[in-house]
Amino acid sequence: MKTCLITGGTKGIGKAVALAFLEKGYEVVINYHSDRETALATQDELNMLGYCPVLMRADVSDEMQVKEMFREFFGLYRKIDVLINNAGKSLIKVIQDTFPKDWDRIFGVNVKGTYLCCREVVDKMICSGGGSIINIGSVWGEVGASCEVAYSASKGAVIAFTKALAKELAPSNVRVNCVSPGVIDTGMNSHLSGEELEELIAGIPLGKIGMPEDVAKACVYLAESGYITGETLSVGGGFGK
Repeated sequence: MKTCLITGGTKGIGKAVALAFLEKGYEVVINYHSDRETALATQDELNMLGYCPVLMRADVSDEMQVKEMFREFFGLYRKIDVLINNAGKSLIKVIQDTFPKDWDRIFGVNVKGTYLCCREVVDKMICSGGGSIINIGSVWGEVGASCEVAYSASKGAVIAFTKALAKELAPSNVRVNCVSPGVIDTGMNSHLSGEELEELIAGIPLGKIGMPEDVAKACVYLAESGYITGETLSVGGGFGK
């Protein structure tokens, strides 16, 4: 049985990714940080569909919590086939109002969290003959967004991290790729007014925003495509191109 761990997997993109891998027959572990109520509700919803995902709590920016999460994971499963680093923080502020604590928290979750989780799985993947790591970036990490400098910079770092790690691990048959969502219908974009959303849609060649399921399909594709590594797969309807 193949296994998959998804960080930040209780809602939005992460929840859709969890369901997609469950549907493919994977044993799925869903990481969450502080919102246990939402985590349990997601688990119950997936149970109603006939699936049995495991919940594991950890702040991915905290080294000791990440180590403990993977100790628990490898206590249940012999190996990990797929790691999806989806946990993320966003921030909408001009640079003058972006304080060091804001910057540190964004980079702590988006970049350090990705690094910490990858560091915990690579030896296991190498020893088992390979694996797939998928990092969730953002179109803003590719093109940048006004008033989202910290977020854009963190996602740009995730993309660069992906490319470098892919080269490092390729000889061991561990593939590392990035999925780069555009404007997706999730809570992260719920702050947008109708006018702002229409303006964004006007810049999307496909003429509509994406759904979490669109990102999930890209993750499954990369996880199961054995000759793709070091790539950034944009899921944005042509936005930013």
